[in-house]
Amino acid sequence: MPFGGNDWLALTQEPTLEPELPICDPHHHFWDFRSERIPYQRYLIHELAADINSGHNVRSTVFIEARSMYRPDGPEQLRPVGEVEFVQGLAAASASGIYGPGRAAAGIIGAANLDLGAAVEPVLDALQAASPNRFRGIRAHTGNDPHPEIESRAAPGRMGQADFRAGAQLLADKGLVLELTAYFHQAAEMADFAQALPDLPVVFNHIGGLLRVGPYANRDEEVLAQWRSAIDAVAACPNIYMKLGGVGQPRYGFDWHEWNRPIGSEALAEALAPLMNYCIEKFGPERCMFESNFPVDKVSYSYNVLFNAFKRLSAGYSPTERAALFHDTAAGVYGIEYR
Repeated sequence: MPFGGNDWLALTQEPTLEPELPICDPHHHFWDFRSERIPYQRYLIHELAADINSGHNVRSTVFIEARSMYRPDGPEQLRPVGEVEFVQGLAAASASGIYGPGRAAAGIIGAANLDLGAAVEPVLDALQAASPNRFRGIRAHTGNDPHPEIESRAAPGRMGQADFRAGAQLLADKGLVLELTAYFHQAAEMADFAQALPDLPVVFNHIGGLLRVGPYANRDEEVLAQWRSAIDAVAACPNIYMKLGGVGQPRYGFDWHEWNRPIGSEALAEALAPLMNYCIEKFGPERCMFESNFPVDKVSYSYNVLFNAFKRLSAGYSPTERAALFHDTAAGVYGIEYR
């Protein structure tokens, strides 16, 4: 039975390491009245501010779509515009400075159905109009797994469909970014997709969609070897970027969310290092970015502990490489500037 919640997280306290190091957190969500059975039903500007102001120098963040605050009516394809309108307001509030120096949602990734093909263009234009200064692209879910106990959010082969690719080409034409969720065993499909759209920046979420539960549990030697091959395949595509995070989700096979006391950064860094360092080795720091994936990953560790762990595991990289991992890669991909 998971513990979770801020009271549980408070059981593990530690000082912030390297508090001056600039961070752009490229992956978090906002929502209210969330239906999933997680401890964090509400995560809005106050909750995010409490996390990013907990010690680290978080200069900016990027909001990633979460099927939140959609318009309740109107054309189905335009309903996700409501989410960007909602986040644009929170971002403007953050920019006032009253929630701290960091700029929340300095970049906004929304949602649009790329299966519409060329017909998705009015949706992209509406998303851009809802946030003229922060909208940076969309996230598409392409994860499909043949096992019924693993959640599939897309039909098989979505990345190979002509309409999906036509919609993605519009993103490239408009200078926007595509975030993709997929499972590690779909790497060949993603590589083929990225090679077909070489001008489109593609951001692969959460260390490439590793699975270590259900039919993938207790098979680490085989599964991790397949995952490493998947990382090799997508890293060969120069327009694919990798997000280093998401591992606090139970499907990654760790049981931290069930501990009586939350994990600390030393143990967390030790567990994360083999996964994170392999991605960094293959992609290079210039195509990797540390992410929080909060509040989803908050079921396993606190914000302060997570970024302490990232700092521990990256200690052997050069200052320039660490600047890329913590800030510069994300700021470049999402076009975040400070004025």
